[in-house]
Amino acid sequence: MIFVSVYTIPSENRNAAQDRFKKSGGQPPKGVKLIGRWHSVVGGRGVTIYEANDPQAIANWAQQWSDLISFEIYPAIDDSGFAKLLG
Repeated sequence: MIFVSVYTIPSENRNAAQDRFKKSGGQPPKGVKLIGRWHSVVGGRGVTIYEANDPQAIANWAQQWSDLISFEIYPAIDDSGFAKLLG
């Protein structure tokens, strides 16, 4: 399943979040495939798209960053899947 994550980094956490990202590369855990990540050009927010069969893996990844970053994470479907919903 595809998941979309919109993240926000409070200004007081900016340096710590950037340092952690530089050290870890922000790579996903086992069971999560990173499709892409886009960052606001002025910083502080961005979007990540990933794929996972287990939503718990997504929750675990977010939990590793939740002390510095706020997330809005939701499952998403493509046009084909949405067309099926429309009938």
